[in-house]
Amino acid sequence: MSDTSSVLLSEQEVMIRDAARKVAQEVVAATAAERDRAGAWPRSELKAVGELGFLGMHVPEEYGGSDATFVEYCLAITEFAAADAGFATILHVHNGLAGVVAHAGTDAQKRKYLPGMASGETIVAGLLTEPQAGSDTGAFRTTARREGEHYVLNGSKQFISNGNEAGVGICIAAITETPEGRKGPSLFIVDPRAPGYNVTRVEEKLGQRSAHVAAIQLDDHRVPAENLIGEEGAGYKRVMSMLSEGRIGIAAVACGVARAALEAAVQYAKEREAYGGPIINLQGVAFDLADMATRVDVAFQYMLHAARLQAAGVPCAKEASIAKLYASEIAEKVCSDAIQIHGGYGYLTDFPVERYYRDARVTKIYEGTSHIQKVIIARSLSGR
Repeated sequence: MSDTSSVLLSEQEVMIRDAARKVAQEVVAATAAERDRAGAWPRSELKAVGELGFLGMHVPEEYGGSDATFVEYCLAITEFAAADAGFATILHVHNGLAGVVAHAGTDAQKRKYLPGMASGETIVAGLLTEPQAGSDTGAFRTTARREGEHYVLNGSKQFISNGNEAGVGICIAAITETPEGRKGPSLFIVDPRAPGYNVTRVEEKLGQRSAHVAAIQLDDHRVPAENLIGEEGAGYKRVMSMLSEGRIGIAAVACGVARAALEAAVQYAKEREAYGGPIINLQGVAFDLADMATRVDVAFQYMLHAARLQAAGVPCAKEASIAKLYASEIAEKVCSDAIQIHGGYGYLTDFPVERYYRDARVTKIYEGTSHIQKVIIARSLSGR
């Protein structure tokens, strides 16, 4: 398939996209199906990708990162998602949280944690979501109690990406028992190897099976006071500032898996013969492919539009929600249509489109469900 999008990309953006595409196809795609079947963590694949700088895209060069622009980052995430959406999700979570330390951490925190994050030696987990608090970010119940030079954290975390594989975590918790009373949520750097960080369950999932998601119980988990990110009570504001970037990143994941499904469907339609020729010559199949291509191109171009706004520092909550909503919705549709074009073979694990379909489904859920995106878009229209 021709790629006219390069015309509108800078030379640097094309270089990063192509480098990501090469390693994604040669390293990540080669093991994606096997890892999906086994639910295996991509340890060696992460090491290879980390050596090329894709685990430190939000980290400044002085700490070993590649300090990429947000547009370059989204182009890379799209390429990794086209190879394996679960792998792209691991990268997206890791890079986003490394970016939190890079932008809001102290100099000491940056020196201690960023080099390992940039190399991939240390994978990051975000301990944000709780059993009763997902899209409702104001409902966090995990607490942090100050005891001398430590904070003591208690609470339950749910759907924690990388939670059982991480070398470091970023946790949100409300500080209690201060002279001013209970403070709002704050962010802490936590050590998963320290006592009180308990992985209670690694979830079995429909798709993205190599991207591990865990339930975490924090029981008197002691965190050095120096691991507080920013000021006490500033965690909610920091989490909210991450939302647009996170949603555009998920739009990039959705674009990548949808493109992979489209390419697989086109290839199959060229090779599969019926009624005297390739089925791509049948008008019904050709029209379905045309609809799929339209959806994939529009989703990708709008994702890039939102990414450029974010990179320029322009407030873009509405555009981020539109990008995430549209890309995730069309990803499920395009992957379903790809299965249909494959016929019975599309339902078998011998062909990748069934994996694409399973992997795409969660893009309508994480980083805010489709309903939440519609709420945000509707509020922007009413001026709220």
